[in-house]
Amino acid sequence: MLSTAMFAVLIYIPLPIQAESILQLGGNAGWEGFNSRIGISEVDGLRNKPVLTLSSSLPPSSGAGSLSLSFDDARSGAVSSRLDAYLVTIPPTVSIVGPLRARAGYGAVLFAGSDPGIQVEPSGPEALLYSGNRLDDFSIEFWLYPANMENGEQLLSWSASRRSNTGEAVFQRFRCLVARNRIEWSFSDFFSSPDETRRLPVSLSSRSPVVPKTWSHHLLRFDSSIGLVEYLIDGRLESVAYATTTGTERGEAFSPIAGSGGVLVIGPRFTGMLDEFRISGDISAINRNSRYPAEGGRAETRVFDLGTSNAETRLLEAKNTEPGNSAALFFLRAGESPDLREGRDSDWIPVQSGKPLIEAVRGRWLQIAVSLFPDGDGEQSPILEELKIHYEQDAPPPPPSSVTAEIRDGAVELTWRPSPDPDLGGYLIYYGGARGEYFGDSSSAGPSPLDVGQRTSFIVDGLHNGALYYFAIAAYDRAPARHIGEFSREVSARPARTVR
Repeated sequence: MLSTAMFAVLIYIPLPIQAESILQLGGNAGWEGFNSRIGISEVDGLRNKPVLTLSSSLPPSSGAGSLSLSFDDARSGAVSSRLDAYLVTIPPTVSIVGPLRARAGYGAVLFAGSDPGIQVEPSGPEALLYSGNRLDDFSIEFWLYPANMENGEQLLSWSASRRSNTGEAVFQRFRCLVARNRIEWSFSDFFSSPDETRRLPVSLSSRSPVVPKTWSHHLLRFDSSIGLVEYLIDGRLESVAYATTTGTERGEAFSPIAGSGGVLVIGPRFTGMLDEFRISGDISAINRNSRYPAEGGRAETRVFDLGTSNAETRLLEAKNTEPGNSAALFFLRAGESPDLREGRDSDWIPVQSGKPLIEAVRGRWLQIAVSLFPDGDGEQSPILEELKIHYEQDAPPPPPSSVTAEIRDGAVELTWRPSPDPDLGGYLIYYGGARGEYFGDSSSAGPSPLDVGQRTSFIVDGLHNGALYYFAIAAYDRAPARHIGEFSREVSARPARTVR
């Protein structure tokens, strides 16, 4: 009796250890990943590296004397109109563009570089900048689309006159202009001591350049309780100055007093677009009982790619301090699509720093959020120094071992030892007529590869007796977008009729 058989055996391959990866924010990595910030600022000097804290001034209220220019209904051509408590004049050289080019709403203003600018004159004592008014908290904000960012371009210019304590006329001004691709603010004879006998110059400059042909949001704000002047671009703190006798928050605070005959000019010698211009604040004193707003602040990151579908975020580790009973809360959300920002607030999963996640956070795309809250008195803010996100990519299962091939009449029977992976979804059998080339299509079970589920043996039939076939097997997992592992060692067999 004649019997012919051919076998191939592979060595057992142990389950590989999945390597943990770390996504770092803050510290040496910086905070650029937090591209959305409301009420949260990046501050230097509190630690060795920049930190995130609550913004140190409350948003100014929008009183009756506030100015808001949306340019949605404006028309150029020497237009003069009374808007709130101001007389606004738009010269004919200034154009108004439509909603396709505007940053918000239905229009924006376009300056050609040689324009005299839009003139804004306070027309009554209810206007914030009316002669003699002392401002408490105030802010100036606008959206900017510069064409070139050339040195000397002016975005804003205020000029007025004051009387010194000796009765001498003093020229008061503040300007916002371009210098070396950055924005500079300078205030002269604008901030005065409470008894109005002393004045203090204040200047700020953005630390990062402003990119031409891109919209960016600019906010300058003043906190009268400590004399703090802050300048932010796109929610990121760019510069800080103190209008105090010591230049720090511990000195006597000075506050602005508007001079007489003042005119604010928007866009003189500027090329580009500007939208949603606002001046907000309060004329009368406000009794501030706290330094930080009780509602706190929130920052969210961009969406990060963790490299594989079904990646598992395992731990959030924060280096932070929470003075008093202030608090820092952390949130994660993940998915297989990068469009996480289109999700709902309920998608956010609260997590605790340093503790394993109670609810699984899985997905290739990950976003992180932090909410900061002050202490009960509103005087102390949490300080966030660094965040580390520990995660594991979803590695595919190792290949099966001990693969054997036994010939049959017009077929080959394959058997193998299971892949030792708890997330095993099944196996794919690859076959073909040349070594390492698995493009076979003659089997009645279908073309290569054959999905055989979780079986550990399978007869590949429909083959030609006498022809030599090569086989390899790969395992895959149960992820929604399954991960296919490496090939097993190749085995070969030549189908033939056998006598038993």
